Amino acid sequence: MSNKKKICFVVAQPGTAKSFFKDHIDRLSELFDVYLVANIKDNDDLSSLKLKGSKSIPIERKPSLLTDLKSLYLIYRYFRKEKFFCVHSMASKPSLLMAIAGFAARVPHRIRIFTGQLWCNMTGWKRLFFKTIDKLTVALNTELMVDGFPQMQYLEEQGIFKKGAAKVMAHGSICGVDTQRFIYSENTRTIEREKLNFENNVVYIFLGRMKREKGIYELFSAMNKLVQECHNAVLLLVGSDEENTREYLKNYSNLLDGKNVIYYGYSNTPQTLLQSADVFVMPSYREGFGMSVLEASCVHLPVICTDIYGMRDTMIDNVTGIRCKVMDSDSLYDAMKTLYDNKELRIEMGKKGYEYVQKYFTKEQVTEAWFEYYKNLK
Repeated sequence: MSNKKKICFVVAQPGTAKSFFKDHIDRLSELFDVYLVANIKDNDDLSSLKLKGSKSIPIERKPSLLTDLKSLYLIYRYFRKEKFFCVHSMASKPSLLMAIAGFAARVPHRIRIFTGQLWCNMTGWKRLFFKTIDKLTVALNTELMVDGFPQMQYLEEQGIFKKGAAKVMAHGSICGVDTQRFIYSENTRTIEREKLNFENNVVYIFLGRMKREKGIYELFSAMNKLVQECHNAVLLLVGSDEENTREYLKNYSNLLDGKNVIYYGYSNTPQTLLQSADVFVMPSYREGFGMSVLEASCVHLPVICTDIYGMRDTMIDNVTGIRCKVMDSDSLYDAMKTLYDNKELRIEMGKKGYEYVQKYFTKEQVTEAWFEYYKNLK
């Protein structure tokens, strides 16, 4: 029987653990027995995670009183049975369920990492309701993490927790950038551009969920203006179209679906697709921490992103990229036009971005910070 202390990560979907916690779990397993609670399906392969055990509990994304109460009870029973030293969550629903169950089961260490706020762009009772939920999780947890310094300052200003109550690991992000995966290659760039038939085009790539809050309509509007003057400009859209935004392309007279706007769809190899482009664009309304911005920088792309708090640490304005105003297509157009006109600037910003990631945001730096944090829990 193992004498190691037990840690349990609580997430809605096992893919979240694979994407964000894999390296942390690997490192922490040297000192702890690590477990996972998630909505695990029969075909979910957890073999890549160094887990001592796992438990499938339905944690639905949308509110459902009966399902949520059942999930809460099952998590509580599991916590009581396993007697965990520490439980750890991210995202609003898993965090709320874990905090209540962990408090009731008297788990010594209950940690939430804040990765973005649902209520950030809300108003009225909805904003108050979701802020109250976050405050409740703060009250029930024993330790708090945030995935970036600007977000931590924002949460302090909003009264979610007091100054000094939370910590940021290393310089920020949940897991850091895998610099062996996101690695620049001229050969990869040539191959990917040939596949997509990009010749002399200046390619802007959007990588993420295509929806209003990601700034997709501002991007369409800015691109519609840009291609009037810059006939070689192309927009590559990579990600799931959650709100059927492509239907609205017909409202932009200069945008031609399949010609100057290419919809690729979801990809599990973003590290290669990024290298087909010349500029990365993320005009989001809200982000906890713009991880995709760092990944783009790691493959030498200059970046354009909005001036929201969640993007503030992911780039250096006018050094690794250009900031534009949130919900402002004219500001976005100006940034896109500047980089279209200046290839040397694109190359220089891409190199500076790569250096920035290597200095502050590698996965090794972040994982080691997590390990030291957990090692020092008493």
